[in-house]
Amino acid sequence: MKVVLILLVIFSSALSEAWRSPEEARTIEVFKKTSDTVVFISTTSLQIDPFDIFSGVQEKQGVGSGVVIDSKRRLILTNLHVIDSASVEVFLSSGEKVEAALVGKDPDTDIALIQISRTDTPLTQVEFGDSSKLTVGQRVLAIGNPFGLNRTLTAGIISSIDRTVRNPNNKTMRALIQTDAAINPGNSGGPLLDMDGKLIGINTQIVSNSGDSAGIGFAVPINQITRILPELVTTGRVRRPKIGWLLVDTSQGPMVRRVYENGPAVRAGVEPMERPVRTRYGIQISVDPSEADLIYSVDGERVFTVDDVDAKVQEKGRDKELKFTLRSGGVRGKERTVTIKPVLQ
Repeated sequence: MKVVLILLVIFSSALSEAWRSPEEARTIEVFKKTSDTVVFISTTSLQIDPFDIFSGVQEKQGVGSGVVIDSKRRLILTNLHVIDSASVEVFLSSGEKVEAALVGKDPDTDIALIQISRTDTPLTQVEFGDSSKLTVGQRVLAIGNPFGLNRTLTAGIISSIDRTVRNPNNKTMRALIQTDAAINPGNSGGPLLDMDGKLIGINTQIVSNSGDSAGIGFAVPINQITRILPELVTTGRVRRPKIGWLLVDTSQGPMVRRVYENGPAVRAGVEPMERPVRTRYGIQISVDPSEADLIYSVDGERVFTVDDVDAKVQEKGRDKELKFTLRSGGVRGKERTVTIKPVLQ
């Protein structure tokens, strides 16, 4: 009888440990390994309602997430839209509340780097992965603070890569990771992890009519972030190649609307739609597309939109000259090629 009882105990113990699938066990281990790297961010900003003169200045509370990337220097990655124009408090995994200061920001990637004040709580930093090796269908995990619910874990797959969307700062963001892992308000700034617990992206926004998760979330790939981190640390901002023009999409393609004084476009003789005209009332702006330059191709590659041109400039123009094929007044206009070296601004 004793032998039977012992066997039953062993069998039930084995069952209690064997009910988890290998994938479940791996997910649990990743969460245990990385959850302490995730912080809760609370923000307070001041707002004035211009249509209600009696309301005065109102405080607006916000929440978001962040991830520790350097425990010695106490550096945390998050989204710029989480902390922009707000005072920031960070809650560590221990529950300790610490203040944070902005180290650097990049509106183009919606990334901000903050540094927390000194703390007695030991910090755990996340390990970086390689976002260039991601594959559609790959399992991923997201940890954050949706709706203020501290350190919530969601799971999903990579739904697509190389997505282009506009961020809350109205900047076009390219090469984003799309995931169906549930991302809700408060998840912004939190980590997207692979199944080894390595950071492959920073969750940035969702596509949803209701504002809640609809299974379409986006993350900034970690390789994009590591390229700009040195500048964020040393100068607080990221310089990017600029041509010195303002482009506008037309039915025939991207056309030069305006050129800026002393910029590369002016020096290259680029013709814009907007031109200053002296009148009896002073200098006025005349808009004439008939002789304005349409951007037909960049370095021999056809472009069709302003975003196409911007992508080529950002991709190729940081250290070298670019060749722009221009057509005067539209696609049927006289063609010429100009060489322009962007300036970093």
